[in-house]
Amino acid sequence: YQSSRQGTSQSEKGHSVKILVVSDTHRYNSNLYTVMRSVGKIDLMLHCGDIEGCEEEILRKADNAYPVKMVAGNNDFFSSLPSELEFKIGRYNVWVTHGHHYGVSMGNEMLLDEAKDRKADIVFFGHTHTPLIKEIEGITFVNPGSLTHPRQMGRLPSFVIMDIDDNGEAHFTINYLEDNEIVQRPGQQISEWGMQRQ
Repeated sequence: YQSSRQGTSQSEKGHSVKILVVSDTHRYNSNLYTVMRSVGKIDLMLHCGDIEGCEEEILRKADNAYPVKMVAGNNDFFSSLPSELEFKIGRYNVWVTHGHHYGVSMGNEMLLDEAKDRKADIVFFGHTHTPLIKEIEGITFVNPGSLTHPRQMGRLPSFVIMDIDDNGEAHFTINYLEDNEIVQRPGQQISEWGMQRQ
């Protein structure tokens, strides 16, 4: 994500950046729109796929207030969305994919290998409907879960906020939607995923 300030990313200029990361909304967008209204000022929104034909509607809701980047998931039939995106956020190389082509429901091996080949610093993915923030071999893997069909314990709709502070450091938080209020439930955060290499 590049800001309009002389083509440099905001974090390089000493300005914090806030990014909303969502996935797997599956055409039922009421929770997504609640989050978009409630989360405050953001600089970018990422959708990791399974949008099911609602791309234009989501863009209209964003109303040009911030850029929206989306990738196609396994349920985005006939979509013109890219299957993957690579770009920089500040100093970080970012790769966005739905994840189904890399067996993410079974583990992290294929996604990790591909992330290393792409020299990614941060990987955003979806498909599992389970939120995750995990660093493996120096790469941060982030899954926002699903705002429509959550599968983790407690089954609260979830999303992730990525903040880049004034020093250019990235921070991630898993957030949940409960009774239309944004909450954090640290005990529900998923810390394990797949067969991790030693």
